[in-house]
Amino acid sequence: MNKLKKSFGNIFPQAGCDEAGRGCLAGPVVAAAVILKKNITIENLNDSKKLTLKERNQLRDVIMDNALAWAVAFIDNHQIDKMNILNASILAMHHAMEKLNIQPAFVLVDGNRFKPYKDIPYECIVKGDGKYLNIAAASVLAKTARDDFMLKIHNEFPHYNWHKNKGYPTMEHKLAIHKYGLTEYHRKTFSSSIQMKLF
Repeated sequence: MNKLKKSFGNIFPQAGCDEAGRGCLAGPVVAAAVILKKNITIENLNDSKKLTLKERNQLRDVIMDNALAWAVAFIDNHQIDKMNILNASILAMHHAMEKLNIQPAFVLVDGNRFKPYKDIPYECIVKGDGKYLNIAAASVLAKTARDDFMLKIHNEFPHYNWHKNKGYPTMEHKLAIHKYGLTEYHRKTFSSSIQMKLF
């Protein structure tokens, strides 16, 4: 039985927001915003990090089919370098909400930092992707969209094994940076010191 809460209070329509890729050395940060139908139940929906690849991909279609509105937005590594990852993550969430075809009356945000979007009230929920359905739904859409992007650019730069590590700072990724240098997709503010810290 799904233990995630369906909404924060009785406010409707309510959007859940989350991002993926904040702690990566390469690639964009991706955010999603999702407004689910009232009183909906989505079996097995949870924080995307607790789901398998197969489960995430299956749930992505279910979420899209059962959402009143959903949107995904990307902020690339160049913008991340210019404005820092926190501001880029928040900007990605704002862009995702901008793309919704329904304006929410309230926004639930995963984490503890956010900036107001228009005049819409919001609440930050630490580990909210494991507590609320709409944030969990956003986490799945953000994660699957970002993973698809990383699989695509892996073909351009296969040495970094982005099809496996998705740009996160695994040892193989750090060693590849040390050996081959940085690509156009690497975050210079994150990656430039990796080569010096390896040994």
